[in-house]
Amino acid sequence: MDRDGRVRHRARTRTTDACVWAALAGLAAAASLSCGGAGALPAGDYSPRPFAQLAVPPARARAAREDALARARVWMEPEVPVERAGFLHNPGGPHALPDELACRYYEHLTPGSTPKVYCILPGGEVIKVKYGAYDPEIQAELAGARLARALGFGADEMSYVRTVRCFGCPAPQGAHWRERLLALGPALTFHDVSVERRFPGKEVMAAEGERGWGFYELAKIRAEMGGSSRAEVDALRLFAVLLGHWDNKAENQRLVCLPGADRPDGTCASSFAFIQDLGATFGPPKVDLEGWRGTPVWADAATCRVSLKSLPFAGGTFPDTTVSEAGRAFLAGLLDRLTPDQRRDLFVGAHFSDYVGQSAEGRDVLAWVSALDDKIRQIRDRPPCP
Repeated sequence: MDRDGRVRHRARTRTTDACVWAALAGLAAAASLSCGGAGALPAGDYSPRPFAQLAVPPARARAAREDALARARVWMEPEVPVERAGFLHNPGGPHALPDELACRYYEHLTPGSTPKVYCILPGGEVIKVKYGAYDPEIQAELAGARLARALGFGADEMSYVRTVRCFGCPAPQGAHWRERLLALGPALTFHDVSVERRFPGKEVMAAEGERGWGFYELAKIRAEMGGSSRAEVDALRLFAVLLGHWDNKAENQRLVCLPGADRPDGTCASSFAFIQDLGATFGPPKVDLEGWRGTPVWADAATCRVSLKSLPFAGGTFPDTTVSEAGRAFLAGLLDRLTPDQRRDLFVGAHFSDYVGQSAEGRDVLAWVSALDDKIRQIRDRPPCP
């Protein structure tokens, strides 16, 4: 954290402490003035645009989903060459998020243990905000999703935002007690959060509530039907192992029909399968340097077998798999294009040093870079897979 960042952090801490003592003393009115997020919701159209789903009659939904999975790509040539991808700052462009933003609460199911809310921006876009200084998913997902997108595997777009004022947000449940006390005004104010914007496309589901895909289903992809090659599929498997993506239940991966690819009969001509929640990575458990560094890429290097069974959930949906030489070489080629500056910026831009639960060594970004370099070497500098 730079000097300005430390100053902002101390100022926020002093303000929060003042709010806490005021609230504990019963001075809720005074606390709300300094902590509740003064002002009104900025003008704009806050009619939410619901997350798009492929419209298929229920009787044909499962067959349409199986067809879309068979045609799925898991890798696409990134728009920006790998060696030019930026990791230090948020995505730019005309729709870039400001460092401070306001939004209106959107009621939507928020499974998982990480504190999060959905919120509507002016214009109707629904974003997901993850918050809480004591939860490392913010840092893990920022780094994991940005790396996945840069390499061409796809992910939701992740940004780090200093301040989000959520108008209408309920008081957090299960969050740190200081953050709960910030709900004393018209807006709940979150600091230093991750903001997720969805990967474009219509979500493909087998039935209501049955979303996502398991890693064991990657075997259903058929290159002859337009799906990814074995090399690309194996590269995705190996990438998941590199990150240590142990919480790989089906809903943490998403299958989408790419924009413009949905047919009149409700089926999909071109689909994409990607990991949509990379918060449980760089460990185990999450953002744990010692755990991540100590977990080898190969379960059996001689046969190029990979496994996640030693991690939480005993592998989850990820079965032990033998990676092909084409898949190993494909991922090695992508990773080898990352520059030293990019590998450092990946962890700096994801604020790994700022996570309050970080170990002393984990606060050293160069230690994370060294661990990543070692995993890249394990994939690249070895004999061909049999």
